[in-house]
Amino acid sequence: MAEMRGRPGSAGQRPTGGDKAVVTQKKQYFRRKKVCRFCVERIDDINYKDVRMLNAFIAERGKIVPRRISGVCAPHQRRLSDAIKKARNIALLPFASSV
Repeated sequence: MAEMRGRPGSAGQRPTGGDKAVVTQKKQYFRRKKVCRFCVERIDDINYKDVRMLNAFIAERGKIVPRRISGVCAPHQRRLSDAIKKARNIALLPFASSV
């Protein structure tokens, strides 16, 4: 028979402290499916001059809000980011907010 050399005991045999018999149930929260605001309102062109609408997709630090948070579809997110970048370049929107 072969001897076991190296570490004493495998990971399956060592007590980890996580094998307690207490079972806790987590509350399951219902997360609503995010729907693209531009698809619902049938907005095809995103105007870079509409600063009030663009501000809804910019975080308070000045960053563009990602798709997974805003719920915008991929084609509209691309157009939205282009519009925000154009508005920044002509100084309608700030590149970053002051801390």
